[in-house]
Amino acid sequence: MSRFKPFSVAAIVAFSATLLAQPVAQAQIYGIGHAAGERDLAAWNIDVAADGAGLPKGSGSVERGRDVYARQCAACHGTKGEGGLADQLVGGKGSLATAKPVKTIGSFWPYATTVFDFINRAMPYNAPQSLSADEVYSVTAYLLHLNGIVADNAVLDAQSLPKVRMPNRDGFINDSRPDTANVACRKNCRPSSAAQP
Repeated sequence: MSRFKPFSVAAIVAFSATLLAQPVAQAQIYGIGHAAGERDLAAWNIDVAADGAGLPKGSGSVERGRDVYARQCAACHGTKGEGGLADQLVGGKGSLATAKPVKTIGSFWPYATTVFDFINRAMPYNAPQSLSADEVYSVTAYLLHLNGIVADNAVLDAQSLPKVRMPNRDGFINDSRPDTANVACRKNCRPSSAAQP
């Protein structure tokens, strides 16, 4: 069996090189494709971090969020976030330590910014990323209001949303594994020492 091992490794290397070269060759032959530029990447770079990094310009109020929610969210999540076809978004306070925890925005989520991030990337279910930044801020404000976290007259934007303190902010245990404590580099990043030989 060992006499075939060098042949197998060589065959895998040759096959891999062929696969990697094909897209480049096809692009040259057919004139399709191009290197991704900043504008191409910007459309995909929509994530929002817990600290608010990545939040877009815009703002939204609880009042406007009530209307957007009724049109875009209530059919799945219930008229007041009580759940329906999709998850319950409101309630559950004090239930996390019980036999039947109810994980909602108000009882479980540690950061208001990640509520915005999820809505912005994945909602509404039938048309993800179809809401404007103002609509996402508004729905986020409305859901935070329904959970008793912000006032009825709240207006949220990139400066105020990261300051919202969620009830379960301190309910998570720090993970001591070294690969989970990394801080994301956003500019002028150096290669990590683990990646260097």
